[in-house]
Amino acid sequence: MGKSKYSFTTRARSFRFAINGLIHLFKSEVNAQIHLLAAILAIGMGLYFQIQTSEWLWVISAIALVIILEMVNTAIEEIMDLLHPDQNPKVGVIKDLVAGAVLISAIYASAVGLFIFGEPCLNVAKTLLTSL
Repeated sequence: MGKSKYSFTTRARSFRFAINGLIHLFKSEVNAQIHLLAAILAIGMGLYFQIQTSEWLWVISAIALVIILEMVNTAIEEIMDLLHPDQNPKVGVIKDLVAGAVLISAIYASAVGLFIFGEPCLNVAKTLLTSL
């Protein structure tokens, strides 16, 4: 079996499929919409507080982890629903496991946000309260 030749058209099509997957995720999954809103908020706070490069790495990594796991969770749920349209206890366990992975990643992302944005947010709150 020979290697297929590089084609810009083929690469562009594969990116389009990936973007379609992201669009589907954010249009159809409420939890993904919440994660997207949290990501936008974290990026906005990072810009406002002018966080350091190393902090950006933590924030972007946490955002990516949550969104990646949300996509994997959605894909597994879709596959399981396709394979087993009727209720099946084992399918429920599989779905619970991947949902748990998303939950752990969201808790991790929240901890990253707390470590990076906690003190700056408290300082802003103190400033606002003292100016009243």
